[in-house]
Amino acid sequence: MADRNRPDAREMLLDVLLEKVSEDRFPSNSMLDLIEQLLRHDEVAVYVRILLRKVSGERFPSLPMLRRIASLCE
Repeated sequence: MADRNRPDAREMLLDVLLEKVSEDRFPSNSMLDLIEQLLRHDEVAVYVRILLRKVSGERFPSLPMLRRIASLCE
């Protein structure tokens, strides 16, 4: 029987990937795509905040990253 208080494999993988994206200056599109496949609706805001922190620290943020964020806000 599964313990509801323990994270499942999807959650554990997502946590690792989100941490890597937080730490990487330029995370790979492949990693971002995988995160977006794993996200549940209630997790999108956390991911968007991570991405917004990345672009807010750049003088000239990447247009593809801004488009990615915008698509998540729809």
